[in-house]
Amino acid sequence: MDLNNEQLIPLLLSGDERTFEGVYKHFLKPLHVYAITMLKDEEAARGTVQNIFLKLWERRSTLNFNGSLKAYLYSAVYHECLNYIRHQKVKLNHQDHLVYTMKNTEEHDSGIELTDLKGKLQQVLNDLPERCRTVFQLSRFEELKYREIADQMGISVKTVEAQMGKALKILRHELADYLPLIIWVISHQFIIFK
Repeated sequence: MDLNNEQLIPLLLSGDERTFEGVYKHFLKPLHVYAITMLKDEEAARGTVQNIFLKLWERRSTLNFNGSLKAYLYSAVYHECLNYIRHQKVKLNHQDHLVYTMKNTEEHDSGIELTDLKGKLQQVLNDLPERCRTVFQLSRFEELKYREIADQMGISVKTVEAQMGKALKILRHELADYLPLIIWVISHQFIIFK
């Protein structure tokens, strides 16, 4: 195919399939290599070049060539690559923003729920019978063993066990609505009680 032939462009623009196929075969590989140098991504480069040829075929009746076909195709690939790069940057910025927003929303919502949980826990603890509350606090907050609690309170280890069982049963019942948050807190290793 003689690419300098002045008849080539009119044939291409008129929709001559044989001419289009010849142009496609002649320019496909060098345009692909050119696109790879810009995009550093072989698949994206292949898609970009395919888009250029698709647009060339679809818009053939409205195109105006002021120079050579080669210059037109390289310029088209250049601009298509720039558009692809811009689009990738926009996508990346959008993804970063989405991750940032989701993270902040999760932390904010969890902070509010955590405050609610602390308040509810304090309320439930305050409502426990005095001995039950004391046993629970010594066990969970002071980290005393049952024997140490029994000695300190002057009661038997069995009584400590019974009071702990009662406290845990009440807490499980009263804090059932907060179970997902409690699991989330444990999985994120937050310290609820200070």
